[in-house]
Amino acid sequence: MTPAIDSVAQKASGRIAPAYPLVTHDPYFSVWSFSDSLTSSPTKHWTGTDNSLIGLIKVDGTTYRFLGQPGKSFRSILPAADEEEYQCKFTESEPAAGWENPGFNDSQWKTTTAPFGDNNQAKTQWHSKNLWVRRTFTLTDTNLDNLLLKLHHDDNVEVYLNGEKIYSHVGWVHKFQYHAIPAAAKAKLKKGENVLAIHCANTAGGAWLDAGLAIEKVAREVASIRSATQKSVALNATQTTYQFAAGKVNLTVTFTSPLLVQNLALYARPVSYVSYNVASADGAAHDVSVYLGASTDLSVNTAAQPVKAEQYNNGRLSILKAGSQAQPVLQKKGDDLRIDWGYMYVAVPKQAAVQQYITNDEEALPSFSADVKPAPAGSGKHLVLNTAVSLGKVSTTPKEQVFMLGYDDQYSVQYFGQNLKPWWQQDASQTIEKQLAQAAADYKSVMAQCTAFNQKLYNDALKAGGKNYADLCVLAYRQANAAHKLVKSPQGDLLYLSKENYSNGSINTVDVTYPSAPLYLVYNPDLLKGMLNGIFYYSESGKWKKPFAAHDLGTYPLANGQTYGEDMPVEESGNMLILTGAIAKAEGNANYAKKHWQTLTTWAEYLSKEGFDPANQLCTDDFAGHLARNANLSVKAIVGLGCYAMLAGQLGDKATAQKYRAMAADMAKRWMDMAQDGDHYALTFDKKGTWSQKYNLVWDKLLGLNLFPKAVYDKEIRYYLTKQQPYGLPLDSRKTYTKSDWIMWTATLADNRQDFDALVNPIYKFATETPSRVPLNDWHETTNGRMVGFQARSVVGGYFIKVLEQKLKK
Repeated sequence: MTPAIDSVAQKASGRIAPAYPLVTHDPYFSVWSFSDSLTSSPTKHWTGTDNSLIGLIKVDGTTYRFLGQPGKSFRSILPAADEEEYQCKFTESEPAAGWENPGFNDSQWKTTTAPFGDNNQAKTQWHSKNLWVRRTFTLTDTNLDNLLLKLHHDDNVEVYLNGEKIYSHVGWVHKFQYHAIPAAAKAKLKKGENVLAIHCANTAGGAWLDAGLAIEKVAREVASIRSATQKSVALNATQTTYQFAAGKVNLTVTFTSPLLVQNLALYARPVSYVSYNVASADGAAHDVSVYLGASTDLSVNTAAQPVKAEQYNNGRLSILKAGSQAQPVLQKKGDDLRIDWGYMYVAVPKQAAVQQYITNDEEALPSFSADVKPAPAGSGKHLVLNTAVSLGKVSTTPKEQVFMLGYDDQYSVQYFGQNLKPWWQQDASQTIEKQLAQAAADYKSVMAQCTAFNQKLYNDALKAGGKNYADLCVLAYRQANAAHKLVKSPQGDLLYLSKENYSNGSINTVDVTYPSAPLYLVYNPDLLKGMLNGIFYYSESGKWKKPFAAHDLGTYPLANGQTYGEDMPVEESGNMLILTGAIAKAEGNANYAKKHWQTLTTWAEYLSKEGFDPANQLCTDDFAGHLARNANLSVKAIVGLGCYAMLAGQLGDKATAQKYRAMAADMAKRWMDMAQDGDHYALTFDKKGTWSQKYNLVWDKLLGLNLFPKAVYDKEIRYYLTKQQPYGLPLDSRKTYTKSDWIMWTATLADNRQDFDALVNPIYKFATETPSRVPLNDWHETTNGRMVGFQARSVVGGYFIKVLEQKLKK
C-alpha cells in the first residue's frame, strides 16, 4: 500500500488536513472538501465558493450519499448587477434627514447604472468618500418569508428597506454575502413600490457597492437518501482516497489529479479521475448503481451567471459539457475569482448502462434516487451535469466505475498582449475530446505512474525529515502545483505562471516563486525555469527598464507587466540570482545562467551597491511592513552575490568569480559584526534586542557557498528553540505570527535531526489542528494555530527544502 497521511492516531482524531484536495489542476480548475467527512459540506473552489460535486450509490434500491452536500442556491427577487443591470438614484453629497424613507424626494439625485466602484468592472465610477443610493422597485407578492439581502460592499455600509434599517457593517467584504432581513422590515414590504436605500463610506483602498434581494431556494426533499458511513480518508501526492460503508457494500472513492511534474504532457492534460470501486460487504450479490453530479458552477465566476449545457457522444465517450453563455475570455483579473470562460466536461465510456442528462439543481438528486424523470435543461443558472451508471450485480469481486472531469479554458493567460493557449494545445490538432479519450485509454497506466510517484515522493521526504515532515510534503504537493498554469510563450519558452492566491492575485510573483522553488529543483528544474523565464524576458525585451528584477508580471490571468504598486529591488534581484544558482547546482551546469548573463550581471551590480545595508523597503514578508537595514534581506543580497560568483566560475570567468566571491565574503564578515546581538543576530543592523528568522541563510548551506561560518547557523538555531510557540516559531520579534514555509527553511539550517524535528513538528501540529478549515495557509498565528492570511498558495512547495538538501548532497 502506498504510504499516505493515514495513521491510526489521525483516524481517531478525524483530522489529517485542514482541507482535502479532490480536483486540482490550476488556479481555476479546483475542487476541495473543507471538512473531514466528505458528506459534511458542499465541495468548494479553493477560494471557498461552492464548486459542488455530489456522489450517490444505490444499493438494492436504497440510495446513499457519500460525496458532497447540495450547496445553497438563491432566486432573485431584486437582482443585483452580477445578474442584470439596474438603474438607481445616487448622490455623493450628504442628503437631508429621512433620505432612507420611501416618501423622500430624490428628484435632485442623479440616475445611473450599478454597480458602483473604482475599477473597470464598475458601471458607475465612485472615488469620493461617501455614497448614498436609493433603488425603487415593485413587488406583486410580499409573501417572502426567507427574504435575504444580497450585498457586496467596500467599505462601511448601512442598508434600509422602506426606511427600516436591515443591516450595517464596519469594514469591507470581497464578494456577495447574504443577510437575513429582520421581521420588522419584512412587515413593511408592500405590493407596489418599495425602496432599498444604502449609505456606503469609502474609508481606504478599493470602493464597491452592489445590492439586491433574494430568497434561498429550498432543495427538493429526498428523504430516502441516507448518508454513507465514512470509514477512512488517506492522502498521497496525487490522490485523495475515501472508504465508505453503504448498506451491504463497501465503497472506495479515489480522486486523482495526475500532476506528475516529470511528464509535462500528462501534467498539462486538464483531466482528473474520480474512481468508484464497489464490493459486497456480506458475501451476497447486490444490485448497485452509482451517480456523479457536477454543478455547472465549476464553469462560472458566480452562480448568478447563465450557462449553457449539452450532452453528446464522441467516439467511445459519452460527454456532458457546460460553460457560461457570455464566454468573457480573459476579461477578469484579480484574486477571488473563478473562471467564466471555456467549458467543463464530465466524460465516461459510452455503454448501455450509462445515462447522462442535465437538470436544474433541485431535480438532480431525485432524478437518481427516486428515478424521477427530469425536465430537460440545456440552459439556465446553477445546472447539474448528471451521470448515472448501473453496475448490475456486485459481489465480493470489486467493480469499478471511472468518471473523468475536464476543463478546456481555450485561452489560459494573456502574455504581453497575446492570448496563450494551454500547454496541451501546442499541437493545433489537439481537442479536449482527444485529451479525454487519451485519458480514458491511459487510465491504468496513469494510475501506475501515480502510485510509483506517490511512493517515491513519500520515501524521499521520509528519508530526509521523518514521518511528520513527509506527511507535510504530501499535503503540500498538489496545492503547490495547482497554483500554476503551464503555457508556452510566443518566443517558444516554457512558462509556468503562478497565481498569488488569497493575496493580491498577482501572476508570476518573484517572491512567490522563491519559496516555491525547492519542489521543482527536486523533481523538475525546467518548471522553475518556467517561473523565471517571464521575468527575464520582461527585462531583456526592454519592457522593464529598471536595474533590478520586477516583482511580478501582472494580475492573474493577465501577464502584461507589473501591477504591484511598489518595487522590491533587493528582494527580487536576490531571488533571481539565488534561484538561477540553484538551477545550476541541481543540473550540474550553468547553461541556463549563460543565456541570461547580461541581465544577471545588471542585477548583481545593483546588489553590490544597494544590497548589503538595504534602504527602507519591502521584502517578501511585505505584510509585516517596510523595514530599513533588514538583516535577513541583507543575507539574501550576500548569498545572491555568492551565487553570481559561483555561476561566473562555472562559466570560466575566473576574474568575475574572484571579484564577487571576495565581495560577498567581505559582506558576510561585516554582517556578522553589524547584526551581532549577543546570543543571536538582530532583526535589523540598528535595533538590538530584536530577532528574526534568517531563512535566507539556507542557500549558503545548500549551495555550498560557505560565506557564513557554520557557527552562525548554530547560534541562530539555539536561539530559535527558545522562542517556540505551540504552533511554530514566530517570524520575528515584532509579532507572534509566522510563515510555515520559512520555518521549514530555518529548520534545514539545523545540523541534527532533533533540532530539525523541534522546529518542524509544530507545523505538523498546526496543519492537523488549525481551526481554519481552508487549503493549507502559510501565514498563521503561532499561539492558537489560526490563519492570519493566505491560503492555497504555491509557496508550500518550499516545504521540500529538506528533500532538496538531500538531493544536492549526492
